[in-house]
This record gives sequence, structure tokens and C-alpha cells, in this order.
Amino acid sequence: MKKLAGEGRSQHPNPGYSNSTQDFPGTSFVMDVLRPQIVTFDGRNYRKNPIQEKQYQHEEDEDFYPDSMEYSDEPCGAYEVAQTPHGFRATVSAPSLLYKHIVGKRGDTKKKIEVETKTSINIPKHGHEGEIVITGQHRNGVVSARTRIDVLLDTFRRRQPFTHFLSFFLNEVEVQERFLMFQEEVLRKCSKDRGVDSTIFQNPKKLHLTIGMLVLLSEQEIQQTCEILQRCKEEFINDISGGRPLEVEMAGIEYMNDDPAMVDVLYAKVHMKDGSNRLQELVDRVLERFQSLGLIVKEWTSVKLHATVMNTLLRKDPNAEGRYNLYTADGKYIFKERESFDGRNILKTFENFYFGSLRLNSIHISQRFTVDSFGNYASCGHVDFS
Repeated sequence: MKKLAGEGRSQHPNPGYSNSTQDFPGTSFVMDVLRPQIVTFDGRNYRKNPIQEKQYQHEEDEDFYPDSMEYSDEPCGAYEVAQTPHGFRATVSAPSLLYKHIVGKRGDTKKKIEVETKTSINIPKHGHEGEIVITGQHRNGVVSARTRIDVLLDTFRRRQPFTHFLSFFLNEVEVQERFLMFQEEVLRKCSKDRGVDSTIFQNPKKLHLTIGMLVLLSEQEIQQTCEILQRCKEEFINDISGGRPLEVEMAGIEYMNDDPAMVDVLYAKVHMKDGSNRLQELVDRVLERFQSLGLIVKEWTSVKLHATVMNTLLRKDPNAEGRYNLYTADGKYIFKERESFDGRNILKTFENFYFGSLRLNSIHISQRFTVDSFGNYASCGHVDFS
């Protein structure tokens, strides 16, 4: 999805970037003040005021709570706050998996919000889905508590591993057969090249084109994602596709990093048969819609159309998917040494290899680490073009 620096090169994802903040302590904090982090809730953006970074044991200590909740939590008319005979009331929808982060260890986080905002917060019991209910005598206090809870939910949601992804299936019979031919020829001609063997090839039944990664933590969130896809279909997918499958070809190979001798992901290119830009336009519009709703973090503005055919992660884990472990959910780069292979001969010999033609007719909500009866990623929902 995004071009990354090769192994043994700069650890920063942007080649040529100067780590000047290491030479001038405090510069990063100043820049954060000038360009604060934007947190998105329900399609609305909020600035998150920075504080000097401190060390917290987030993974082990569940009572993590940002110092003094220093966020911009002034009253905001965007929240629905109902007036009741006893004051004011607001609700927050959230998957039960995240409740513990609002409660905190021994209930400390919840108590802190209640004391500082003069509200009462009712959270469903563990394992029970429902709404978090905030009540209080003052509207400002209820809005402040709601904002703080939203920030905490967003913070801990971003730490969850990706669970699903939007994708096209690329596993038609012709393409699977051509892929196996590609694998056989690569092993016959290039198996003596460093790191090249059968363990790093994709499972042909799992060939796919990824639009974006998702964190969906409940059946309700999966259903909401289905509804968003349906709205995309009505608002622009039908116009772009003409109500018909997109005729595409899968041909040619490229690599993700910038050194052909140190490749960790090799992929096949996908393009429209008619030479148009309709597929790219369609996936970019879908990506933009999910980014605007805060469901996909904005790390890029355009989808890199590709189908992974070789990946060194597969050597150790046959269920590994993509390069997603190199970035946190909020787009921060994590340097992690990756195994590589020498792809120079493969790129030279198979530069224009033809994998076949396809008719793309559905965008799926695919579930990671789960397969259906055909061996493909399990689909939790989809929209058809025709």
C-alpha cells in the first residue's frame, strides 16, 4: 500500500529525512504544538493538545490515563445531550472489548473522569454490549466527560491489531493457475538466489487487492461497515463502474522497497483492460470515505493497487498478511528488521509476467486469519457492482 525504505537504510519511512529533532531536544514538542494530533470521532475532527511525553506501561497497567486529561474538551454543540428532569444525559456507543479502558484498574479511570467533570458514568458489565451512559447536573460537564471518553476509546482502539480489510478477491481459476506457473518457473530459474524458496509464495486461494485495513470489534461495527459500503455503491460506485464488473488484468511485478537485492514483498500489478483510471478512482473514493469517518487512519491519499505474490513473512507464518506490522494504527513508523530475498533475477526474468484477466464485481469486508470453505479470506459482507 505504501512504498517503504529498504532494509539496512534509513529507519525513517521518508528517505532523506533528517532526524533533526534528535539534535535539538524539545523540537518535537514544539512542532506538536504547531501541528497537534487530530482525533476523529463520527466524522468530526478534534485537536488533541500535547503534553511532554512520559513513560507509561500501557500494556501491563490498565489504569493508564493521560495526565490531567489535557485535551480540548470545552462544550461542543456536535454532541447530542438530552435534558432530563434530573439534569443532562449523553450516551456513547462502544464495543465491550474497550470498556475496561474506560473503567481502568480498580475503576480509577472512570472515577477520575466522574470527579473532574462532576458526572456519573454507567458502563455495561463486561461481556455485555450496550451504551455508556453519562449523566450530570451540568451540560458542560456531561459534554466534557463524553469528549474524554471518546479520546480514550480512540487511543485504545488504535492499539488494537487490524481485524478486517476492504478487498477485491483475485483468486479466479485462471489467475490461480497462472500464479502456480509463476511460482514453478521462479523456483526453477531463481532458487539459487538468496532467500528464494517455496515458503515465501502467497497461497493462490488468498490472492487479493487490499483497499484499506480496519479495526472492527463487534458485529454492530461490521454491520455499520456494510452499510457504509452500500452508501458508497449508491453515491459513486454505480456511476464509476456503470453497474457492471470492472474488466482488469493482473500483469507485471514490482517490489515494495527501494533495493531489488533486498526485497521483502513482491507484488503483481493490477490495471483496467481499457486503459482507464476507473479502478483507481473507485478505490480512492472508497478509501477517502472511510478515512473521513475515522474508520481508516489517513496514512496515504491513494491506494497502491497490488496483489502480493511473495512475502518473507510467510516463511515463518503462513497466515501472515502484508507489511502492516511496520506501522501503528495511527500511522507512526515502527522500524523492525525484516528478512529479505534477492529479487534481481526474478524482476528481470518475470518483469512482464501475465497472471490473467479478472472481472471485479464485489468489494468485500475480509476477516484476517480466517478462511472460508474455498480457502479464501472469509467475507463478513460485500457490495456488488452489478
